Amino acid sequence: MADYQAPLRDIRFVLNEVFDAPSLWASLPKVAEHVDPETADAILEEAGKIASGVLAPLSREADEQGCKWENGEVTSPEGFKEAYQTIVEGGWNGLGGNPEFGGMGMPKTLVAQFEEMLQGSNMAFGLAPMLTAGACLSLDAHGSQELKEKYLPNMYSGVWSGAMDLTEPHAGTDLGIIRTKADPNGDGSYSITGTKIFITWGEHDMAENIIHLVLAKLPDAPKGPKGISLFLVPKFMVNDDGSLGERNSFSCGSIEKKMGIKASATCVMNFDGAKGWLVGEENKGLAAMFTMMNYERLGVGIQGIGAAEASLQNARAYALDRIQSRAPTGAQEKDKAADPIIVHPDVRRMLMTMKGYVEGGRAFSTYVAQWLDIAKYAEDDVRRQHGEGMVALLTPVAKAFLTDRGLEACVMGQQVFGGHGYIREWGQEQLVRDVRITQIYEGTNGIQALDLMGRKVVANQGKFYELFAQDVAEFINANAGEAALAAYLPALSAALERLSDVTEQVIRNASENPNEIGAASVDYLDLFGLTALGYMWARMVKAAAPKAEADTSGFYSGKLKTARFYFDRLLPKTVSLAEGIRSGSDAMMAPAVNEI
Repeated sequence: MADYQAPLRDIRFVLNEVFDAPSLWASLPKVAEHVDPETADAILEEAGKIASGVLAPLSREADEQGCKWENGEVTSPEGFKEAYQTIVEGGWNGLGGNPEFGGMGMPKTLVAQFEEMLQGSNMAFGLAPMLTAGACLSLDAHGSQELKEKYLPNMYSGVWSGAMDLTEPHAGTDLGIIRTKADPNGDGSYSITGTKIFITWGEHDMAENIIHLVLAKLPDAPKGPKGISLFLVPKFMVNDDGSLGERNSFSCGSIEKKMGIKASATCVMNFDGAKGWLVGEENKGLAAMFTMMNYERLGVGIQGIGAAEASLQNARAYALDRIQSRAPTGAQEKDKAADPIIVHPDVRRMLMTMKGYVEGGRAFSTYVAQWLDIAKYAEDDVRRQHGEGMVALLTPVAKAFLTDRGLEACVMGQQVFGGHGYIREWGQEQLVRDVRITQIYEGTNGIQALDLMGRKVVANQGKFYELFAQDVAEFINANAGEAALAAYLPALSAALERLSDVTEQVIRNASENPNEIGAASVDYLDLFGLTALGYMWARMVKAAAPKAEADTSGFYSGKLKTARFYFDRLLPKTVSLAEGIRSGSDAMMAPAVNEI
């Protein structure tokens, strides 16, 4: 198994050469106060060292050990407490946090790169700071000044961690039917009672305190999603002077035995009249929680890219070392008994497919992060609203498409290894097991596709979609005379036209047949994702082409060749997806339930 190496060269290319992030940051005054190119580069360099040198070496042994639960207490794998202390000492939990409460105020375009390295090197560990950062975001956006002052500084520092408590045994996606209740205590606090399941890092021994954000219902709350409120419930009570007091009335009832991410604790949490405080307004907890959920959804997409990057590194190293048979064109290494398997076209197909998705996906996650920065920090209302529309549209694509491709890349990496990919000692099977959860949590990918097709496209008659289509069309028109792009822009234009055509069809047909949305949704999201990555690869060609001829490292020329592979072998999948969508819902819905 190859040692994970943070992909800093490609990250810098995407940030600085493709998206010119320093210019974006300079255009956002609140961001410019805290970051410049030198600071950003130092952050990336240090993040790479932690990912490669501290977190990655722990991953395999931690998977073997797993977390241990005994009498309500969870013990993390060996080395995790020390690694977490490294995160605390560097202030990494607060990288994107509000400076008013001790955060660093870094833009999402930069934070996303740290997140990829964190998740790619050790996903099970990476979930802990990821969830804390998301909890901080929700608390900062919706909490009272008193709550923010009391909890955010220690959460940003990492001394305290965060967890999100949504799911119940009978209620997953349909949160409107949760049963956890919150009774007012008469002093501004509430008594929280109920059971939550699948709570990642809900209990552990790495931080001094764990701050839970819990969805619950007040007495006489409206039925359904409109009756949900959000509460902050600390593991240990916090005294007025900031010191920790008695333990709150809730505990971890067990931890799940899982397929993957075994080194993270996935907890059953039992709340028995635990004391909590309202975050935001009564009965508007779902909106407050979705501030965190949307953050996590992009983060989960980035997890998919991180795992895919690790898989690509492993498979590439193995393919260069493993000898098997001769190349179709004759022996390449005549002094050996066989050639390395990287000479075989099918192995190339797998490696190039992985590379196309990993590097295209990295660019796409940065593209989404760019719009998040604009939505959060732009001072011009029109620009900010544009950013908000793009974020709403692109978030489900980032979560679902990137995690689907993440699993695909990990399975392909396993296939490159052959039999060695199926046994534990090489570590490749762990990537397959770990990345599988990314398609499920934070809303399954089918739900993401429904959200994209139903809420983000059909519900507003394509208003958000037009923002994206216009962005791609403007790039195509602006670069029509670029010789380096001549081989790519016609195919990108055709893919965009295909996507626009089926968008209009589903919007039109859904008014008469509601099944059209669900029937089209998954194929539509894949069509959208493939087109979006085609756009990313075209932008990368524009950045790489002027430097390719003089480059002796192969980095820029490699970009151009991967772009060619993407456009020749992956983007054409949009044709079959579009045809499937155009067929409508009749064939899908025709069988009676006993005929399926």
